[in-house]
Amino acid sequence: MNEERVVELLLYLLPSIVTGLIALYFFRGHTQNEEGRRRYLLHKDTQQTILPTRLQAYERMTIFLERIMPQKLLLRVKPISSDKDAYEELLVSNIEQEYEHNLAQQIYISEDCWNIINAAKNATIQLTRKAAMQAHNADKLREEILNEMLEKPAPSSAALSFLKKEVKELYH
Repeated sequence: MNEERVVELLLYLLPSIVTGLIALYFFRGHTQNEEGRRRYLLHKDTQQTILPTRLQAYERMTIFLERIMPQKLLLRVKPISSDKDAYEELLVSNIEQEYEHNLAQQIYISEDCWNIINAAKNATIQLTRKAAMQAHNADKLREEILNEMLEKPAPSSAALSFLKKEVKELYH
């Protein structure tokens, strides 16, 4: 008789257990769905706040790359004397100052983009130093750099192309 009572009790409990498991399954699904929705809304709000800041960083880096283009740099930074070494250092320090002024922008752009911008800066400095080895005075240094730019594009050009591509990806 005890066995009959246990079986009877199990028959009463079985629908409750099944109903409880089904409720648990739906509750978990609902909870996961709500968590996903909250994450989406948080991400959406964050994007609305961060996107303008990121775009501003890309704008600043575009200006930086434009300003260190040798053709534009030579127009903006004129030699003080005919001493090529002094002019070389003036050009390099101008590039470094521009770079240091924009260092904080790296937190808003991708690491790949920052590395390419860094490479463009270093290549521009290297180009300036290489031209200085062949020049006799400041005017010849300017001429050497400009001749180099006639033969190949400025290092900033490739970085600008990459930067523009990355900005387009923000919208797709």
